[in-house]
Amino acid sequence: MKIEEITNKIQWEDFTEKNKETSFLQSWNWGEFNKVTGEKIWRIGIFEDNNLEAVSLVLKVKARRGSFLFVPYGPVYPDNLDINQKEKVLRELTVFLKDLAKKEKVVFIRISSPLEKNEENLEIFKKIGFRDAPIHMMHPEITWLLDITKSEEEIMKGMRKTHRNLIRRAEKEGVEILQGTDEEDVKIFYDIHMETVKRHKFIPFSFNYIKSEIEIFRKDDQISVFSAKYDNKRISSAIIVFYKDQAFYHHGSSRSEYNKIPASYLALWKGILEAKKRGIKTFNFYGIVEDKPKHPWYGLSQFKKGFGGYKKELVHCQDLPLSKKYLITYMVETIRKIKRGY
Repeated sequence: MKIEEITNKIQWEDFTEKNKETSFLQSWNWGEFNKVTGEKIWRIGIFEDNNLEAVSLVLKVKARRGSFLFVPYGPVYPDNLDINQKEKVLRELTVFLKDLAKKEKVVFIRISSPLEKNEENLEIFKKIGFRDAPIHMMHPEITWLLDITKSEEEIMKGMRKTHRNLIRRAEKEGVEILQGTDEEDVKIFYDIHMETVKRHKFIPFSFNYIKSEIEIFRKDDQISVFSAKYDNKRISSAIIVFYKDQAFYHHGSSRSEYNKIPASYLALWKGILEAKKRGIKTFNFYGIVEDKPKHPWYGLSQFKKGFGGYKKELVHCQDLPLSKKYLITYMVETIRKIKRGY
């Protein structure tokens, strides 16, 4: 096997088509977005006998506790690649990343794998020397998915009764859903986002972060902001990314003063219908938590699950320590996880 950097967008996107569950976090545009926001990136191709076997977007994450190389939901394999080839690819990628880590002077390598959680897949990482990361997650590891190849009526029937009723009630009460990607849509989303941040006390994304994400993905018509308008005011907003066979509910926000108006239910339903119209097969609600009523995401998780669907659990985020300084990261992230109730 050999590794080469891929510089051709068409080659990259054509290959990711071979895996129907490829996340937008391994898209060409996610790489462009990270470059715009100041991150260092590498687009890696793993070849065998001149055949491209896998690709992986790699990011350098700068952190005070210790910088690291990060692979978000990668590497991307073809759907038909067997477990032995997956292990072979991961070994080859790890060798490359170790060499790159020395040049970039990072403390460890971190991989959020797209592989489903099972003993076979966990064993791949153990054999190569990875360990469970102390952090709860870099990206969601328990996701909630909805098959949207069914008819609109069937999808509705699969929802909780309360969700169906709230969607219909929002329509009856005059909630209007506006869809767009211009700067005004970004500003409106961010205004509501900051109100949500104050209410739930989490670290916000910057305005430029949200703006850059939308600007990059809209060039290929891969993103949209769904804003709910009520009483001549935007009261809820959601950002959905459309990539390959999946639509991703990436960001959401709402105004607390209108919490009795079920605008968020209708906004997300319109997002699902837009994905269906585009021929997308799966709506990905992103992360959920289960059996943890005190968890800060529990209410949001119940909201997502009410639309119907099924759970998919991925391999826990994996770390490969490269320096004794990794202990600092381990301690900081462990304490942070406990404090946040994860």
